[in-house]
Amino acid sequence: MKLGTGLESSDILPDIAVPLVQPRVMGRIIRRVITTTIVYLLMVAGAVIFIMPFLWMLSTSLKDPKQIFAYPPVWIPNPIHWDNYIQGWFGNPLMPFTLFLRNTLIITINNMIGNLVSCSLVAYGFARLHGRGKNVLFLLVLATMMVPSEVTLIPTYILFTKLQWVNTFLPLTVPAWFGWPFFIFLLRQFFLTLPTELDDAARIDGCSTWGILFRIILPLSKPALATVAIFAFIGNWNNFLPQLIYLHDRDKITLAVGLNMFLGQYTTQFHLLMADSVISLIPILVIFFLAQRIFVQGITFTGLRG
Repeated sequence: MKLGTGLESSDILPDIAVPLVQPRVMGRIIRRVITTTIVYLLMVAGAVIFIMPFLWMLSTSLKDPKQIFAYPPVWIPNPIHWDNYIQGWFGNPLMPFTLFLRNTLIITINNMIGNLVSCSLVAYGFARLHGRGKNVLFLLVLATMMVPSEVTLIPTYILFTKLQWVNTFLPLTVPAWFGWPFFIFLLRQFFLTLPTELDDAARIDGCSTWGILFRIILPLSKPALATVAIFAFIGNWNNFLPQLIYLHDRDKITLAVGLNMFLGQYTTQFHLLMADSVISLIPILVIFFLAQRIFVQGITFTGLRG
């Protein structure tokens, strides 16, 4: 299109459009930078708030007892007492924390394996097998999640007393082999994301129902299984109330109950308590950071689909 000056419109429009487009683009960039900055500041503030108790526990574990309640608070111990860890772990023969650690590992590893085996079997049945009343049974399983554990505490204690399981590891280990509703729900949701065509192809090749579970479903469900394993490990490692109720002898006590023994009637050795608490947190931190990527992936898949 020719203009009166002999120039084409295409020669003028870019010069007019550039001043109009640039403010819009700059405005979007500025808004995006501001939004990102605010989000990161909120995340950093939240991270600082959540990590403050751990930093205070770490600081207290290295302090002299006189500095624990000093005002203003002392964040950096002076001098640093590394011997608090040795004294807290080995210093009292009445609190053998190495034995407590062994008992905790026995219960935790057993329950982690039991939850993986039992919950994967039940979840596979709800996700892949067909049967009358399957959905009703699944709703009943989910309904048990709404019952507080305190409600069933006395009946289960009476049951285990009749079985003469009190003061043994059996009340703390056997129930893990009969499924856990939350883990069943997580695994079922993940199994539903796997295409059913894999099952059909496996059956055509002569694979049985058990073969489909062990050769197809479970190898593809490593993120979900890792998530269940991490949840089971953390939940059993930090479990306190059932272990306090069912275990009476000192040689059967676990770490969670053993740490409570530092709380005396008149005095509490906070520096030793915090030192042993830091040691007891190390396995949880190591497992979480090593399996963080798989853990997040498992939570994402089980929560978004199904």
